[in-house]
This record gives sequence, structure tokens and C-alpha cells, in this order.
Amino acid sequence: MKGLPSLFSPTFPALFLPRALLSHYRRHPLQLLALAAMIVIATMLWTGMNHLTSQARASLDQSERAVAQRQQVVRDDGRALVVEDFVSLRLAGVCVMPWLEVTPETGSRLVGIDPLAAHCFGAGTGASQALDQPLDGKPFVDVHAAASISARDSHLYLLTPETTQTTGLPGGYYLKTFSASPDTGELGDSFVLNLEALGVLVLLITALLLRSVYLLGLAQRRDSFALLHRFGVPPGRVQRWLALEILALSLVSVVPGVWLGRWLAAGLGSGFGEALDGLFDIPLYAGQGQGWITPVLVMLAVVVIACLGDLLLLRFRERFSLPLPARAALAIALLAAGLAMAWLAPSLPWVFIAVALVFAGAGWLTPAAIAHLALWRAGRSKAPLARWRFRELAVLVRRLTLPLVALQFALAMVLAVQALVTTFEDTFDRWLGQRLEAAYYIEVPSRTDGHKAAAWLTGQQASAPGLQWHRVIRGKAQLADAENPGGPQVDVLAVAPVGSLVRAWALLEAAVQPWGALASGEGVMINEQLARRQNLGVGDSVQLTLGAQPRALPVLGVYPDYGRPVGEVLLNAATLPDNFDVRFESLSVTPGELGITQVTSALEQIWGVNELSLRDNGTIRELATGVFDQTFALTRAMTLLTLILAASALLMMGWVFFSARAWYFRLLVVWGMQQREVAGQLLRLALLVTGGIAVLALPLGIWLTWVLVHRINPLAFGWSLPMAVYPVFWLELAVLNLAIGLSIAALMRRQLGRPVVAPVSASALMGGER
Repeated sequence: MKGLPSLFSPTFPALFLPRALLSHYRRHPLQLLALAAMIVIATMLWTGMNHLTSQARASLDQSERAVAQRQQVVRDDGRALVVEDFVSLRLAGVCVMPWLEVTPETGSRLVGIDPLAAHCFGAGTGASQALDQPLDGKPFVDVHAAASISARDSHLYLLTPETTQTTGLPGGYYLKTFSASPDTGELGDSFVLNLEALGVLVLLITALLLRSVYLLGLAQRRDSFALLHRFGVPPGRVQRWLALEILALSLVSVVPGVWLGRWLAAGLGSGFGEALDGLFDIPLYAGQGQGWITPVLVMLAVVVIACLGDLLLLRFRERFSLPLPARAALAIALLAAGLAMAWLAPSLPWVFIAVALVFAGAGWLTPAAIAHLALWRAGRSKAPLARWRFRELAVLVRRLTLPLVALQFALAMVLAVQALVTTFEDTFDRWLGQRLEAAYYIEVPSRTDGHKAAAWLTGQQASAPGLQWHRVIRGKAQLADAENPGGPQVDVLAVAPVGSLVRAWALLEAAVQPWGALASGEGVMINEQLARRQNLGVGDSVQLTLGAQPRALPVLGVYPDYGRPVGEVLLNAATLPDNFDVRFESLSVTPGELGITQVTSALEQIWGVNELSLRDNGTIRELATGVFDQTFALTRAMTLLTLILAASALLMMGWVFFSARAWYFRLLVVWGMQQREVAGQLLRLALLVTGGIAVLALPLGIWLTWVLVHRINPLAFGWSLPMAVYPVFWLELAVLNLAIGLSIAALMRRQLGRPVVAPVSASALMGGER
């Protein structure tokens, strides 16, 4: 016993305590490897997603400054600008910057610019900041390089600062507004917001999984902790060493996880960048996004809080621990409060709080509900094996609470994201088809008369089968009423004639025969944003000031208008007053047998111009559809990786748990059952676990889908997506859960074939349950 006092000496913890604590991982190296691998994979997944979304957010802001609407110089005679125009304007002292859009024969659009010319816009302006960067061909290149590219289409714009006046230009030029991108910034923000919300759920699921694995190790080390305590080591010192242990493991695992995440983002970044560029005209600039410090600190915080939360809050947990009925009542209260708050929340922060409450309540209630149901079912079963199976299910659910809840959250998240993505694709494809119904879009040149072109097209309809067309006039109007004569401005979209190209539009609300009434000039239609903002519906009257003429017009319908933050009214262009300020005018034409070449030649002759701005809507729709497929493939890949992470953690936890209970399952063989029959009982048990979690994840996923489309999107952007569910995808997830259950059963059967040693007492098992 001479050596025994040295255990109580102050040098014992410093010299031998780390070795004593780490001896657990020497006996269970696979557990240490699994914990480290889970931290690495979770860090890689979240870092990759966070890096992409931070790049996208930075690119959204930078591109908004770079291609925001501004002034451009155009020629009086309607001819296309050439490099000589840029030279002459610069020699005249006018601040202009060339913007040469080039579409190569193969490849995506490039923009040729002259960064030196951009600096005359003034330091600190959007243009100079956005374009003061190396030209790496993604998508900006030097204007000389762009001009030398063999392209199927190119167009030169000359941009000027907002302070430039027409009076300061040489003769033969005037100013016109210019925008390098369509008004789809809200779509980009919505897409990035969904990815960021997905990243938060990934962090939550990661925390649950890490906590489950770490608490499993702590449960296996309780005897070692008790032995150290008998040898005089204070519990506080053990806790400090445990904190240092998990912090060191986190540092060793998080840093390579961040590196792998950035590598993953780089691998997916090219396709993601092309998606942003093609869909939202937003290039994903190289070198943007967060560095190493933020992801490392975030993941360290997640790991430490998940693993050491019990140690940090041990006193409070013991003081405020609640009995099972009180915990169930609290979980139900959280669930009910979250559901009510999500329905009534007036702003996004309250919706996010509501989602957190619902997830907390569901996660707390699910294991207890399954265990209670299993015990109730066991009490009503007459067959001994059925009673055993349901009671064992209750034990299993209690011991695997955290990984089962993580799998439930992952399934719910995958269901919601899949429904959101599929709905978004279907809805936006239909919306694109409506807005691009015509085959071609022709811009009416400035200072020309659109009525002449309309008269010519009207005259051709009798002799040109299949010819469809309408004029599109855009401008501004002001909302007004008796209480607020000077209301906000709204966009005006006026079409004439109101023909087949617009009558197929889907409407959220509609009066009886709305398109006929619109063609007769009996009212207006409004977009969803304006309807929500002003609380307007079909039959209400909207007060509009068109030009200087106030008018009260009934609302004939409400149409979806995805991706635009502003309110808009759709009316018959024939009802516009003569003094209406036309900001933009175009023609939408499906030429039929007439042919687009004949149409453009006639319009050039009518307007007296040498070149028309023509857009092929079919090509644009095909590009947009392909870009959407590529964009949402990224989202599906991220959700699938999250689901695989949760399933892998459940498999690992089940393996360890069943290893500890293999002696108990072998008692069934001792009592006379064949090993094949025992394996069948374990298979049914495993399928009950995963099947029950899948069934409980379904309502949570449907509710989360509803929150995304009917609460978050309208509050954030003013428009919503239709609610849709996809039972075929539910079947796919059911098959996946079946595979997880079969894998767990296979692991359990493997444990039955190994020699095991029965514990000395029942309390030696995790949780003390048999």
C-alpha cells in the first residue's frame, strides 16, 4: 500500500489523470475515430454551405452596385454604338465607361470593361468599387479582349454617372436608363436565405449528433470517474480535463473540416457561380466569402456547447430537473406556443423563434411519446414476445433519444427543402412560360412611335396565320385615396391588345371573366406584393394617378409576380391618358408564318433605324430552366449529406448500444428461441424505431414547408409559393428509413454471433435498464 498515498498527492492529477481519462479511447479507438470523423464531416458540410452562401451574399451586394440601373449614352439616329463613339465622348470630356456584353459561340456571357474609365465615376461609388478588381474572365474581362472574341452576339453600352446631364453631351447623343440585369434580386435573396436557414438546421442536427455520441462515451466512463473520485480526484478537476480533452479534439478535427469545406465549396462553386450568374446575373466573384476564423470559432462553439453543456450547467440541471409528466407538459406547451406564434407572427424574427420552439417541443416530446405508446401497447398485448418487443422499443428510444431526434429533424428538413425546391421549380417554370409566352421580344427604340408598329402588325394578322403580338408599356403611377392623396408609387405594366399571350396567366384571385373586363378597360389587375401591402382583393377599388389624372379602378384579379419587391398594376394600354410618362416600350411577338426576319425588317423601315434590340425568349427560357436544375441540385446534395450524417450517427449509436445489450438478447436463445427467430424479432424492433421516427417526421416536415412558403417568404419578400406536397418523395424516404432499419438489424444480428459477458448487475448497463 506504499504506492497508494501517491494517488492522493498533488502530482497525481498532473501526471496520470490525462492518461487515466484517455484510457477509455485506448479501449474504444473506433469511438474516438467516429467522434472525430463526425466533427470533420459536420464542419465540412456547414463550412462548404456557409462559404457558398457568404460568397453569394457578397456577390449579390457587389453585383447590385456594379449593374444597378444607371444612365447610358445613346445615339440620336438610333444606330448602334461603336468604339469610336466612346473615343469621341472621352475626348469631349464626358465621363463614360464602356460595357461590352459578348456571348461567345460556346460559353457563358462575358462583359468587357475598362477599369481605368470607371474611376471617373468618383471614388467610393458603386461602379468604381465593384469594378476595381482583377479581370479574371468570371465574368469581367478587359474590353479589348472581349472585342476580339468570336461571338454570336455582342452589344456595347456607354455608361455615365447619375450627375451627367444631356446638356453636357456633344450633338447627336442623349441619355437613357440602363440596367445590366433583370429585376430578380429578390429571387436571389430568397434563394440565399433558404440556404442560410438550411445551414442553421445543419448546425442544430450536428449539435444533437455530437452530443449523443459524446454522452454515450461519458456513460461508458462513469465507473472510471467514480474510481478517480475514490482516489481523491475532485470532480471539478475531472470536468476541466474533459473540457480540455474535447477542446483539443475539436481543434484537431475542425481545422481539417474547414479546409475540406472550402475545398467542397470550390468544387461546387463553379456550378453554383454559373447558376447565380445565369439566373440572377450575379457573378460569384473569386476570393470572396468568409475566411478561416469564423467557421473555426462557430464549429468550436457548437462542439463545446453540445458536448459540455451538461458539465457547464450541471448545478442548474440538477436543481431544476423536472419529473416526466412536467417535462411532457412543458414540451406540449412549447409546441403549442410555437405553432400559434408561427401563425400570428408579424415579422421574420418571431417566425424564427416560433420554428425554434416547435423544434424544441417536438424534439423533447417525440421520444417520450414513442416510449409511452410502446409501453401502452405492451400492456395491451397478450403475446409474450410482443410485450417484450414493445418494452424493448421503449428502452431503445430512451437510450437513443438524441440520434433519433436528429434523424427526425433531418428527415423533416429534407422533406421541407424537397417540397420547396420542387414547388419553386414547377411554379417558376410555369411563371416563366407565361411571361415569355411570345417567341420574341423587341425593344421599341427611343423617340420612335410604337403606334405605327402596332398598326402594321394589326394589318398583317389577316394574311399571316399564327401571328400573335401585343405592345408592352411600362411606367409609374401613384396610389392615392381620400386619407392619403400622395401615396406610394407603383409600377405600371400596360398591354394592348389584351390577347392570347396574356390570357393564359395564372391568377391567385379573379373576378368573373377578368381578361374580357381588362380588354374592355373596366378595371386593373394587381400583383401579389401590392395586394398584400395594401390589403386589396378582387372587387376592391384602387385609386391610381396615371399622369395627372386620378382614377378609381376595380381590381379584376391578383397575379403572382415572383422576385420583384415592388407593387405593380396591369391594365389595358388603350386606357392610358395621353400625358402618361412612358418609361419603356416593347413588343412581344410570335411571328407564325410571317417569320421574324420579315417582322424586324419591316419595323426597322417603319422606325428608320438600322438595328433592333431583339431577344429570343425560347433561348432565355431554356437557359433559365437549366440553371434552376443546376442551382437546386446543390441544395438537394446538401440536404442528402445532412441526412446521411444523421443516419450514420444513428447506426453507430445503435451498434454501440446493442453491443452493450447483446448478452440480454442472447437470453432469448437460452430460453429456447432459434437464433433466426431472435434475428427476426430484432429486425421488427429496428423497423419499429426507424418507421416511428419517419412517421413523426412527416407532419413536422409538412409544417416546415408551410412556414417556408406561406410565412417566411411573404414576410421577407412579399410573395409566396403555392403549398404542395409530394407523396412519391415520402415513399423514397420510407425506403431510405427501411434501409437504415435493415442496417441496424444486421448490426444487431452480428452482435448475437459474438461471445459476450453478462454484466455483474443491471446498473452496469447504460441507464440501468433491461
